[in-house]
Amino acid sequence: MRIEPRETQSIPGLIAALILAIGAAMAVCSVLILWGGASPVNGWILMVQGAMGSKFAITEILTRATPLIFTGLAAAVAFRAKLWNIGGEGQFYIGACMAVLLGTKGAWPAWVMIPYLFTAGALAGGLFLLIPTLLKTHLKVDEVVTTLLLNFVVLLFVNWLVFGPWKDPMSMGWPQSEPVIDSALLPVILSKTRLHLGFVLAVATAVLVWLFMERTVWGFEIRAAGANLKASRFAGMPVTSAIVRTAMISGGLAAMAGVSELLGVKGYLTTDLSAGFGYSGIVVAMLAALHPLGVVASALFVAAIYIGADSMSRAINISNYIADVTTAVSLLAVLVALFFTKYRIRRR
Repeated sequence: MRIEPRETQSIPGLIAALILAIGAAMAVCSVLILWGGASPVNGWILMVQGAMGSKFAITEILTRATPLIFTGLAAAVAFRAKLWNIGGEGQFYIGACMAVLLGTKGAWPAWVMIPYLFTAGALAGGLFLLIPTLLKTHLKVDEVVTTLLLNFVVLLFVNWLVFGPWKDPMSMGWPQSEPVIDSALLPVILSKTRLHLGFVLAVATAVLVWLFMERTVWGFEIRAAGANLKASRFAGMPVTSAIVRTAMISGGLAAMAGVSELLGVKGYLTTDLSAGFGYSGIVVAMLAALHPLGVVASALFVAAIYIGADSMSRAINISNYIADVTTAVSLLAVLVALFFTKYRIRRR
């Protein structure tokens, strides 16, 4: 038997493969629900009702998807250039720290304050990712290790901040920073919900990233560097500067997730501001096959699983870890499906 690439990849075939992958993932997870002592059919119905059964649930999905879109875009851009940025979690907190550092002072109006904080957070996140990127380009240090380890460094730094110099004296002893000023908060776009302007910004950012990657020279250079580094260098492309640009964009996007979550949901910094959004962004990007617009759809899918699983867990007493399992199995199934849309197995 041998594996050979397919000559063409049809869009209907790709959609069918993805549907089959999701169906296979649901079948596997049904076994786990059954093992937990509940009916899989009832469990999936409760999950769908919990995720889509009310206006509040739908807005919670959009709210939960907002940081996932940003971190998913961060991973997608970096991975297209073969820059393995596993440090989205750390860059998320770098953005949140910048939002607190600059957003707790001043009295600027919201139309100045919010763009200012997003820009500052994105710049800080991009510069932070430059550290492992320059180590990779100049000293051949594996960025998977450095970006992963920097996550723990940043988390310890945030822990020190909220227990030490940034601890709010009015927080009744809770480890959290001072809240940002009111004009820095993202406005709620649907009353009596938590859905904030960050979701609109995240979707608009996805469109801009898609246009950048597909319609600009810099985007082409990033894709070319990821497709074949040696060929790109032989063709005279500025490969090193393309990777540096990739780092600035990827780190900036991950940091924007932190800014969005802080300004849109909590308003202050805590050590549990992120529910693993930096790591989940990798899953989102892979589910979307690294396509910027696909990231929006996969972020909504992952968010719906988490919201629905929480509801199902409360209703039939099944552990909400089923959401993590469902996401992981879905990722594996989708990767297998994407593989078979690109390659076929033939007998010799």
